[in-house]
Amino acid sequence: MEKSVLYLPHELMIEIFLKLPVKSLIRFKCVCKSWFSLISDPHFANSHFQLTTHTHRIMCVSNSPTEFCSIDFEAFLNYDPRLSSLSMNFSLPGSHLPFKIIGSCRGFILLYRCRDIFLWNPSTGFKKQISLSPLVFKLVTNYGYDNLFGFGYDQSRDDYLVVVLYHDPTVANSFSSHLEFFSIRDNRWKEIEGTHLPSYDLIYSKGLLFNGVIHWLALRSDLESDLEIKVIVAFDLTERKLFEMPLPSDYDYEVNLDLGLWVFEEFLSLWVNEDRNDTFEIWVMKEYKLNLSWTKTLILPLRYIYLFEPIFSTNNGDIIGTSPPSILLKCNYKGRVMRYHPFCNGLFDIVKYTESLLSVPCDNGQDYKLEE
Repeated sequence: MEKSVLYLPHELMIEIFLKLPVKSLIRFKCVCKSWFSLISDPHFANSHFQLTTHTHRIMCVSNSPTEFCSIDFEAFLNYDPRLSSLSMNFSLPGSHLPFKIIGSCRGFILLYRCRDIFLWNPSTGFKKQISLSPLVFKLVTNYGYDNLFGFGYDQSRDDYLVVVLYHDPTVANSFSSHLEFFSIRDNRWKEIEGTHLPSYDLIYSKGLLFNGVIHWLALRSDLESDLEIKVIVAFDLTERKLFEMPLPSDYDYEVNLDLGLWVFEEFLSLWVNEDRNDTFEIWVMKEYKLNLSWTKTLILPLRYIYLFEPIFSTNNGDIIGTSPPSILLKCNYKGRVMRYHPFCNGLFDIVKYTESLLSVPCDNGQDYKLEE
């Protein structure tokens, strides 16, 4: 008796694969050549990212030794981290120095160390090294200069951009900033020319990606009053323009507080830790770019948590964040700590990212370094 050979139509197989998580598809690439070819196809990867429910994870990097730890944040109560290694195949200057996480977008994490930037998809293992622009390289090398970094995706051009905002301390009486961005598609750095940007100093060097715009919390020098004003400075990735948004006006920013930007309930938001009242406040911009729409949404009495910094909120309203020195914790909307866990030896940086099969435009599947 002949055995019948089961045949699965190609179209049906694609429909099934589009519903599977990234982790399963990575394993299935080893089954046969046809599956490897399908799952590796950029068009399939893009369709999978657009149609599949995303799996969100936390990536944290620690020092001594450098270690990358990826955690499913919805399941982090059962803490069982999967360790990953960047495994760069070329020598790195300043390899003893720590990595900083610049940001994440569409499954990619952008890392910075010493004089180089690394684009990494931890789900697929893809990695790419980008050298700093000549001027920023000079500032970092000679002055140890810190910059406002950002990372995001320009959907109109199918392009990923690395953005750097800085001012040049080598120019006497310089009260203006420069903005450069690296286009992955064009494979080069470009400067926004013809504009005189105010001089900005960082409060947090990591830009927040929201609504196709990178946002930084910064200090702007006011030449008339000789004061520094806290503002949100933002770069639109599609229009490639810089603009400012004020912080909520109903707040006394002269008091001793810690603050930062994040996304809360799908709104651009500001979190504030105020020492004098032991409170944690959340302000949301109900209508994007409308300054009058800033609304105080939540006040949490976090008396037993030191310098709580939120990362994201879960579907049921819990907030996951960090507290020094290296604690990951979850609290509810009343400020009660639900779970906490110390993790990573000497936690240095942390970010939320989305699993994906995506590669970058014009990628040939090989590791390479972009030269000037």
